[in-house]
Amino acid sequence: MSYTSVVFNVGPKFPAWLQTQRSLQALYLSYGGIVDTAPNWLWKWASHIDLIVLSYNQIYGDLCQVMLNARFNANSNRFVGQLPHLSPNVAVFTIANNSLSGEISSFLCKKINGRSKLKILDLSNNALSGELPHCLTRLQYLIHLDLGSNYLSGKIPEFIGSLFYLKALHSHNNSFSGGIPLSLRNCTSLGLIDLAKNKLTGNIPSWIGERTHLMVLQLRSNEFFGDIPQQICRLSYLIVLDLANNRLSGSIPRCLNSISVMATTQNPIEDKFNNVVDYSYSRYPEHLLLVIKGRELKYSSVLPLVRIVDLSCNNLTGRIPTEISSLFGLQYLNLSRNQLTRRIPQKIGDIEYLESLDLSNNHLSGEIPVSITNLTFLSHLDYSYNNFSGRIPSSTQIQSFNALNFVGNPELCGAPLLKNCTEDEGPQGVNPSDGNGEILVRSWFYIGMETGFVVGFLGVCGSLLCKRAWRHADFKFLDNMKDGV
Repeated sequence: MSYTSVVFNVGPKFPAWLQTQRSLQALYLSYGGIVDTAPNWLWKWASHIDLIVLSYNQIYGDLCQVMLNARFNANSNRFVGQLPHLSPNVAVFTIANNSLSGEISSFLCKKINGRSKLKILDLSNNALSGELPHCLTRLQYLIHLDLGSNYLSGKIPEFIGSLFYLKALHSHNNSFSGGIPLSLRNCTSLGLIDLAKNKLTGNIPSWIGERTHLMVLQLRSNEFFGDIPQQICRLSYLIVLDLANNRLSGSIPRCLNSISVMATTQNPIEDKFNNVVDYSYSRYPEHLLLVIKGRELKYSSVLPLVRIVDLSCNNLTGRIPTEISSLFGLQYLNLSRNQLTRRIPQKIGDIEYLESLDLSNNHLSGEIPVSITNLTFLSHLDYSYNNFSGRIPSSTQIQSFNALNFVGNPELCGAPLLKNCTEDEGPQGVNPSDGNGEILVRSWFYIGMETGFVVGFLGVCGSLLCKRAWRHADFKFLDNMKDGV
């Protein structure tokens, strides 16, 4: 009879009693409190079970002579040296957050007897180096590939497009150069592309709009240039659009409201997102590093709930399209450090679930729309260093922000700034061109009525004072009326 052993807090030494277990099918030692070298007997003993989970311990040792035959998860340990050998039967191999080193080709190109069944490969957060070898194409069934945060270099090769089943590609925080390979369009099931923090260049390819399953597109901190392709608007399931810190130019596409999952306050993406990460043999949660509110945070289980557009630190020009106000489900919007001009859309407050709004360091002008007082979930706001004018809209939410979030706008006044508004600035939002001309017309009507009363009164009373005959006649007329009564 086979069974699964789930053990917690067995450390600090590696549990020697495991050697006597002959019927294990799976072993979970995650968060076991182990601070020890992985014993040599472990690998021979483990060759007969299906799943080994050693994650989140402090297990150390060199794996270069180890042969694995089971699904293996050793994330967040202290393993060193080169990567182990994998038998063709291994479907899951994740060893992120360790101290493994050496050329990645020495791992991928090791001789194996048979066709590899590997579907999940996570080597992120190690010290692997070199270029991606052609041997990668042997992993024909690969679904999830994470090579992030290593020292990999060279171009992303065209042969990566032969991984037809690929759903998630993480290659962030390396030194890859060149452009996004055209062959990647052959990976029709791609749901996540994370190529952030590399040295990639060229235009963002328009064919990305053909990947209708794509939910995450993160290309921040590269050297991409040119316009944002309009075809991105076809990605109706996109929940993360992060193109920050590149050299993109042109205007923000007006069609962003076509990204339907961002234009609804419901959450239809979760089941679809799980199709990327939920496999019949193992559930491996997708994850992503996102810069939100100025901090880089790791999102995993809540990632399907995130809605973010970050186009900051580029050379985008023109106005903020009014259509962006229709992204009712958006939570994080960062358009800072561009060359954007003109007014903020009046209906920006319609994005009621917005938690972070950063429009700083642009050339935006005019008054801040009163509708921002509707953003009751807002916890981060930055309007600094623009050309805004007039009174800051008043609400408990807005006035709770620091004055630094509004500095650099000489014509702006009102709390939380120390500059008080004068009477000339009047109530917020009075603008004849916005349909408020009736207020001005009514004001002039009352002024004219008062002036007419004064002129008429002085005209009558002044004449009675100046003409004695008229005065006597008027008094005689009043006496006659009294007698008649």
